[in-house]
Amino acid sequence: MSQRTQPISETTPTPAAYRAGHRHPLPVITWFLALILTATNCMTASPEEDTRQVTYYMYEVVAAYPHDPQAFTQGLAYRDGFLYEGTGLRGRSELRRIELHTGRVMRSVPLHSEYFGEGITICGNRIVQLTLDSGKGLVYDRNTLQLVDEFSYETEGWGITCNGEHLIMSDGSDTLYFLNPDSYEIKSYVSVNDQGTPIAGLNELEFINDSVFANVWPTDSIAIIDPSDGHVSAWIDLEGLLESHVPTTEANVLNGIAYDTAHDRLFVTGKLRPLVFEIRLLER
Repeated sequence: MSQRTQPISETTPTPAAYRAGHRHPLPVITWFLALILTATNCMTASPEEDTRQVTYYMYEVVAAYPHDPQAFTQGLAYRDGFLYEGTGLRGRSELRRIELHTGRVMRSVPLHSEYFGEGITICGNRIVQLTLDSGKGLVYDRNTLQLVDEFSYETEGWGITCNGEHLIMSDGSDTLYFLNPDSYEIKSYVSVNDQGTPIAGLNELEFINDSVFANVWPTDSIAIIDPSDGHVSAWIDLEGLLESHVPTTEANVLNGIAYDTAHDRLFVTGKLRPLVFEIRLLER
């Protein structure tokens, strides 16, 4: 069954709270009744909810661009001819502005050595960057890359994107969180599923044409998600992408999705990978 976006209130524990062990104990009879109701709901679920079509895509490489093979890519975005990249590993984490066609780093801002950099997104004139386990988000001016703000969150930070109304954040589970882009407060969340099966490992995110594209760690697959209810509407299989251009490499997993809205171009890369690929999706 699909799960609609859940609003967060003072009486609604977040998924992060549950994972931290902050469950509210239920009396045995209440638990038993809840189990019966859940089973009944599953048996009477709408067939169209259980059998919604899932599309599967292959890819065609349009172009390949140089990329720093020492960059442990955690987040990727595109704007006005430049890639913006967030890199990870403690002591090596940065925010970068990169010239697309040459791979040249035009400007970089190192993170404090205590931070393990994670996903990034462009939201208006700001760039928002997560950190893995410090509970700290960093906000930069997009033009200068100067740090202008910070915010806190209780989950781990993995991927982040912006749909114009909310920041949408992942934490490595099957949950997407929707944050107020001004206060950074979590307003709601949704659990991601493929025809009822939870999809965990949600990592780098990109909002494209009303859908959330998500790298699924540690695979070569990208899930295309309906953010209104968490339903996976499509999958992109990128197996063999790097190997088709680089026979031997020390590259790590696929991670990094960017979209050129003006020219409808999709870019992907991965951790420690020497190339950024522009790809075209082909339905199979």
